[in-house]
Amino acid sequence: MGMRTTFMVPTFEIHRKRLRPGARDVAPTENGALKRAEAIARRMPGTAALRIVADDETGELESVAILSQFGEVPEDFAEQVSGG
Repeated sequence: MGMRTTFMVPTFEIHRKRLRPGARDVAPTENGALKRAEAIARRMPGTAALRIVADDETGELESVAILSQFGEVPEDFAEQVSGG
């Protein structure tokens, strides 16, 4: 059972005056995800950088951590990420 770490950069956009998820991007490293999220936040309402650790064989999530948030993100984003 091998664990795989993925760094994801989800974006948020405004649609009908409400914040909603936009595109997601994957970065090769933690630092890359942070830099990409910060750069994207200059042209989008908001972004975040996430570290996702999952079982390589089953895809079962071990942990999801918010590394950083930039701009506007939904108020319940941290709760959604943690599965609560």
